[in-house]
Amino acid sequence: MTDTARALSFLTIDVDAVVANWRRLAALIAPAEAAAVVKADCYGLGVEHIAPALAAAGCNSFFVATVDEGIQLRHLVPGAVIYVLGGPLPGSEPDFAAHRLVPVLNSLAQITGWSSFAKVGSAAPAAALHLDTGMNRLGLEEKELERLVAKPDVLTSIRPILAMSHLACADDAESPKNAEQLALFRRLSAMLPAMPLSLSASGGMFLGRSYRFDMARPGAALYGLNPIPDQPNPMSQVVRLQGKILQVRDVDSPMTVGYGASHRIARRGRIATVATGYADGWFRSLGKRGFGFIEGIKVPVVGRISMDLTTFDVSEIPETLARPGALVELIGPHQSADDVALAAGTIGYEVLTALGRRHHRRWLLGARGGVAE
Repeated sequence: MTDTARALSFLTIDVDAVVANWRRLAALIAPAEAAAVVKADCYGLGVEHIAPALAAAGCNSFFVATVDEGIQLRHLVPGAVIYVLGGPLPGSEPDFAAHRLVPVLNSLAQITGWSSFAKVGSAAPAAALHLDTGMNRLGLEEKELERLVAKPDVLTSIRPILAMSHLACADDAESPKNAEQLALFRRLSAMLPAMPLSLSASGGMFLGRSYRFDMARPGAALYGLNPIPDQPNPMSQVVRLQGKILQVRDVDSPMTVGYGASHRIARRGRIATVATGYADGWFRSLGKRGFGFIEGIKVPVVGRISMDLTTFDVSEIPETLARPGALVELIGPHQSADDVALAAGTIGYEVLTALGRRHHRRWLLGARGGVAE
């Protein structure tokens, strides 16, 4: 039996669509540089296929979260500039140097450690500086930046090549927080020697030219999530998730469905059980709220989502379509990851990164690359 025949669900990732999204964003912000955020395995979609395709398309700067992600990425894109958002933990500095990773320095402690490492002739790469403009997660506060600027020898030793910050409310174009952070970023960056600046990720790129500076760092938008909520999504869809029907049964009142007998049958109908559950990233909160599609026809989730299974009401679907072995679209042309997130009470980022490892994964690599599985 082939892997495809054994598979109970299929996750298809359109790598060409990711590249098209990057090109669209790069054209939007030109002459600023469009980097690519590929942390968390490209939001769970496969860095080993996506990062090289982005590099081949002309992307030269990549952002990851951890040094281990940076090391993996260096093997995939040997000539690229790789920024590590978490910065160096004590003792990890030699790994940054060995793999030519640019640390994003988030605190005075990280700056002090990196400066000491750089001064011992270790061929340390340049660094980036993270300025906190209102997220209160990582980055230098204004008083800390003043202390750094007062020590020009330390600032020179770390050789900063980028100063960056991060918007808290970029998905809300009307939020006054955006303008507040923009003004603070301008004031803080003016305290530093001239260097490239970066404030925006996916959503911030659509707030206007003043937010783009020299580089933007799209992540979610590359993978098809909508960077401008409440407006039509300008990005191409990347992901399709399909689950296989294992069984179809006739039901009638007063039968119940699933754990807790949470769904009571009101009339004669049919229930299809699909081999995808919360262990596969199909959220438990979608019980009674989620939908699937069979040949473009909407079918509601009934009962609770199980670890491995979901039940759908297919009473209105012809038996020739809703049959064992048929596929139910869970994410795809009729229902985006953002749509699933809305039904589940979460965000599209979590939908993508939660997609489980049991899905049979297929990467569409374009006419020259074919399909990777």
